[in-house]
Amino acid sequence: MIEPVLKGHALLDDITAAQPKPGEVCVWWLGQSGYALKTAHELIYIDLYLSEHLTQKYAATEKPHIRMTEAPVRGSEITNASWVFASHKHSDHLDPGTLPDLFTSSPNARLVLSAALVDYAAALGMDRTRLIPTRGDETFQLGTMTIHSVPSAHPTFEYSESSGYPFLGFVIEVDGLCLYHSGDTLAYNGLAERLRLYKPDILFLPINGTDARRDALHVPPNMNAAEAVALAKAAGSGLVIPHHYNMFTFNTADVNEFTALARAADVPFAVLNPAERWTFTKPTH
Repeated sequence: MIEPVLKGHALLDDITAAQPKPGEVCVWWLGQSGYALKTAHELIYIDLYLSEHLTQKYAATEKPHIRMTEAPVRGSEITNASWVFASHKHSDHLDPGTLPDLFTSSPNARLVLSAALVDYAAALGMDRTRLIPTRGDETFQLGTMTIHSVPSAHPTFEYSESSGYPFLGFVIEVDGLCLYHSGDTLAYNGLAERLRLYKPDILFLPINGTDARRDALHVPPNMNAAEAVALAKAAGSGLVIPHHYNMFTFNTADVNEFTALARAADVPFAVLNPAERWTFTKPTH
């Protein structure tokens, strides 16, 4: 089991203590695709999976979700959340074992999610008045942030006229920075061109891809390491932080393959340790 650098109150104290300046962001990787992101004026939690929900759900199946990285904190321990994002319904992104507890422990928290998932989140016990739905392909303001909800393909868009796109990524413009979190997605045609318009400073991209075994188990695919590097290059080579690996033994990737490809393509990157503060400062030209 991979142990987080910080756990529990020590992690939360570190998040509270961080004081990034405009043009800086402090990042804590919380496992899988989950992060805490702190800028000069905002604290963002995104795609949190901090429970054993999937391990319990799939224990007696052909795809047991055996944890590789220990959860650094539980939803019930997070008391400082204001803005929480969930890219789609899968439990390692919108976790029934994390978010309802977080909503209780952080009474000011609000959740940004696909409009298609509002009823689902409410059924988990989350107050509808604290849900912020988006159909995808929308731009809106939250606090000091400008949010662009970007469709994701996991593996298809599954667009609905009534509720829009159920799989999302988010471009977040805040405190002089532009951050793109993909959620789960393939590197579909047009995504690089869309991202190039925003010129993201950091791209949080999955690298777990797929293979014949996972296809046979009907595990939805993501872009792999090579596709993540190619997407970043085509989008303007912002710094890439890889995610969606080292969580479940049956669905992971070797991050060293990603780092070798990124170096060869001259794409800047950072590989984070779980729950360790990492700070990005936007270069000045």
